[in-house]
Amino acid sequence: MSKIVQGLVVALAATCVAAVPAGAAITAPSVTSTATTVTYQVGHTGTPEFARVYVDVDRSTATGYAQHGVGADYLLENGWLYRHAGGDWSWTQLGQVPFTSSGGTARWEVQRAAIGEQASPNDADVVFQVEAPMETSAKLTHTYTGGGSGSGTVYQPSTANIANPERGLYRYSGDCDKSDFSVDVLRQYREAQGITLVMCVFYLAEYRNAPIAQTALDRLQRQFTAARAAGVKFVVRFAYTTAESGDDAPKDRVLSHLDQLAPYLRANADVIGVVQAGFVGAWGEWYYTRNFGDLGVISSTDWANRKAVVDKLLSVLPADRAVQLRTLAYKRTMFPGNARLGHHNDCFLASPTDMGTYENTSVDYPYLENETRTVPMGGETCGVNAPRSDCPTATAELSRFHWTYLNTDFHQGVLQSWADQGCLAEVTNRLGYRLTLRDGSFPATAARGSGLAVRIGLTNDGYAAPVNPRGAALVLRNTSTGAVTRLPLGADPRTWQPGAHTVAQTVTVPSSLAPGSYALLLELADPALPNRPEYSVRTANTGLWEASTGLNDLRHTVTVS
Repeated sequence: MSKIVQGLVVALAATCVAAVPAGAAITAPSVTSTATTVTYQVGHTGTPEFARVYVDVDRSTATGYAQHGVGADYLLENGWLYRHAGGDWSWTQLGQVPFTSSGGTARWEVQRAAIGEQASPNDADVVFQVEAPMETSAKLTHTYTGGGSGSGTVYQPSTANIANPERGLYRYSGDCDKSDFSVDVLRQYREAQGITLVMCVFYLAEYRNAPIAQTALDRLQRQFTAARAAGVKFVVRFAYTTAESGDDAPKDRVLSHLDQLAPYLRANADVIGVVQAGFVGAWGEWYYTRNFGDLGVISSTDWANRKAVVDKLLSVLPADRAVQLRTLAYKRTMFPGNARLGHHNDCFLASPTDMGTYENTSVDYPYLENETRTVPMGGETCGVNAPRSDCPTATAELSRFHWTYLNTDFHQGVLQSWADQGCLAEVTNRLGYRLTLRDGSFPATAARGSGLAVRIGLTNDGYAAPVNPRGAALVLRNTSTGAVTRLPLGADPRTWQPGAHTVAQTVTVPSSLAPGSYALLLELADPALPNRPEYSVRTANTGLWEASTGLNDLRHTVTVS
């Protein structure tokens, strides 16, 4: 039994004696089902620490845990599923399930087979509960639809490290301005190490008082070209110095440099994952600086100059590329609510405040948790600081703050401690998005010019949603000729936050499509690199990925007439 459940024994025993009004602060409890899954959803007020569903699969109060008129055979508590083990409060942990709780709504999605639902009996009694304060719904009876758990298409998840674009561990290069990248080395990062992001810190030290030389701009272009040839993307930062003297350039010089960089950034945005604000101070981290307010002492003029740099950077980048700032205070001071400005933390876990990344964690943590649902978060560790830098805190904060990427080259002591404690594989897999197909429902036949109804169930098992635009399409491939037809889906993968999602849509089969048998596949392509399969998303499943096409096989064939 989990520590969470163990810790609730006393609280529940004490609270359930009192007469709690059913449904006091719970709204719109609902249960829906497909051939393979059950979805439980309930609205609530506040931010309860625990959300639960009691499921009485045999509809008998004589068995299971007694709770508001049901005998619960199964319990969902936050993201875990339990089976009643007898006694008053005794549960066997069965494993994690897709669970989300945001915007006043808690939602679970469970495999029907996991709760023993085989359509006999074909219904179940359900009670919802949140705590604290303790609020419990009235009993709800759900009748399953879609047949037993054996129908539909069910997909097998994979535990492998997958080299998906724009996420994960990254390789660091502090010499992006000094020597050309090797395409072969970059390709090996992706193919042998599962790494698709590389940090390109491009120093402009010799141009603090002059325009950027064409030779430097040519090198920048060669770096982008190498990344594209290798199938990787860059985290980009520009800076002037690595010295704590902060010998950077004045604002007007920075702005003129950005004018020079603009055509290169725009032309190569397809291989830019994200840009860090840079330019200001040592390493471009905005603290040690001669021109923008040194050592955190920042005047109103300094703030205006810093904002001017970021405004300019945003203006020269395409609108679909984000910029990251080094601390939360920078964004809150200059750009509250800007949807293109994310965060990077380059001393993750190194002190109680992550070396000044936070000013007041009671305020900063909730702010960052909300921000990073829709803006990119990444960075690096910078020193062992046990127990804060150990696995329990590391994985909790990576998840809470929706981290997309992390430096694999620094700090080695921290990363080795994660390997020793057993969480490095989890971190490697879950940074950014990790999309796993669960099940699908598709018709056997379709007519040209008519609708084809599809339903695809998937889970984002990662820490974050995808951060850049990405297409979603149902692909019909003729099993005889190999001809491919793409039918766009209305889903936006950037909205697929961690947890369960369903894509349900009726697409129109083109009238011009040749009659025949068609395999169904899912494509999650990069719209800026549509013919590059290495930039498409591979789902975390076994036996579905086609590396040569960038398609995920949905394991279903439809006959078009």
